[in-house]
Amino acid sequence: MVPSAILDPPPASALQENINASKPTLQTSPHPAHLHNLALSVAHNLQYHHDWTSLSVHTYSSLTNLLLPRPIISGLPPRKAYIHLDEQIEILKAEHKAGESIEQIPEREWVLPTHLQEKWSLAKFAAVFDALDTVPPPTKEQEAEEPVDIVGHQWQGKNRQKRLLLATLHDDSTVVYYIMHDGIVKPRQN
Repeated sequence: MVPSAILDPPPASALQENINASKPTLQTSPHPAHLHNLALSVAHNLQYHHDWTSLSVHTYSSLTNLLLPRPIISGLPPRKAYIHLDEQIEILKAEHKAGESIEQIPEREWVLPTHLQEKWSLAKFAAVFDALDTVPPPTKEQEAEEPVDIVGHQWQGKNRQKRLLLATLHDDSTVVYYIMHDGIVKPRQN
């Protein structure tokens, strides 16, 4: 007699459930399967390890409606991923004046999934940046309007410099994230 543990497979992991749920999308994706699966792996890491919400995998540009060079992720981090130096100074001044801390509302961010073995050039990065809008499009749950009465609004939303998080996946499933800007950015002072 065979034990029931051998006959019953273990339940699917959260990553496997994500991959299974995206099979219809994978079959219709205009990108190669390995790029689509790379994006799903990074999206899984963002959702389950970094608490991001409202994640979407984009295959077409929101600017031109043309095919993106590869699938790109957009989502909402649990806290701001980047604060511009001038915005930070303005926030500190406002906090000092008010005598209390000012809530920093996170913004939707672009995430570029890559693998450690890939070779990237400035031309490839430029092609990605050229295909992206400054801010990812809002999801149905989010409002499209941006509040203008918050501190630092001139460095947020459509006013911010175009940026993305470069997500680099290693063979051991480790993902590291780097913030990349389109162009030159004022450096932070220590």
